[in-house]
Amino acid sequence: MQYSQIKPQRRHPDWFKIKLPSGDKFNKIQSLVKTNRLNTICEEAKCPNLSDCWSNGTATFLILGDVCTRYCAYCNVKTGKPIHFDKNEPKKIADAVKKLKLKYAVITSVTRDDLEDGGSLIYAETVNEIKKITSCKVEVLIPDFDFSALKTVIEAKPDVLGHNIEAVEPVFNKVRPKGNYKKSLELLENSKKIDGKIKTKSGLMVGFGETLEEIKKTMKELKNNNVDYLTIGQYLRPSIKHVKIEKYYTPDEFLELKRIGYEIGFENVETGPLVRSSYRADRLCNLLNKKSRI
Repeated sequence: MQYSQIKPQRRHPDWFKIKLPSGDKFNKIQSLVKTNRLNTICEEAKCPNLSDCWSNGTATFLILGDVCTRYCAYCNVKTGKPIHFDKNEPKKIADAVKKLKLKYAVITSVTRDDLEDGGSLIYAETVNEIKKITSCKVEVLIPDFDFSALKTVIEAKPDVLGHNIEAVEPVFNKVRPKGNYKKSLELLENSKKIDGKIKTKSGLMVGFGETLEEIKKTMKELKNNNVDYLTIGQYLRPSIKHVKIEKYYTPDEFLELKRIGYEIGFENVETGPLVRSSYRADRLCNLLNKKSRI
């Protein structure tokens, strides 16, 4: 397949049109988030799928505050020195999951390099609280924790352990200057060493100037480190302060990436212009339930 050379422009191509927020389910989630003073990555990162996911009863909760200790050149979350976090967050989120009758919840966080354990204990407590009062499946999307912190989270028995690689290795340092490509791969591999049955997931963004061969290489490296689920989406620049978009991928190109992903051996692959790591993550629920019955 010959990849297109659609250059960035002032306006996004037509296939980036999104629905405006609406519906009873959307309004219920919005109200509950505000009432319980919860944060969602959907809002903080200005996710283009907020309307779609919330209207379908899916939300990704952001724990440990809304200020990140790192700056990533693609991310819209606030950076700086965090002041505190709500220690009652795990119970509040579990209560929200129960009230919304969610079948699948995603828990993520800002990176907290200021905390000795990186916030892993709060992750574990949140998973435990949700499991205690609901039958909801739980996915955690974690920062690049060290082995000890990773073990703390996995021992809480989340159904899916997610950690995003975000970019191919040649552009990684430009996109995630405080991250480490090899460390992220190692984390995903270590997850299976701690619990061989846990499902792992990673996400990749494209549009930073990478080549098709570099994308395929990253996909193969993720699979070689025992990643089960993969998402690939288009990078969209939050502001002029963030790294530039070097290329727009077409819907057909994303379909080709999905085909390649399944050919490499991932169990589930979601690709598309607006796909993000937690996009309609509830679709994994049926896959997980099917696996549990085997």
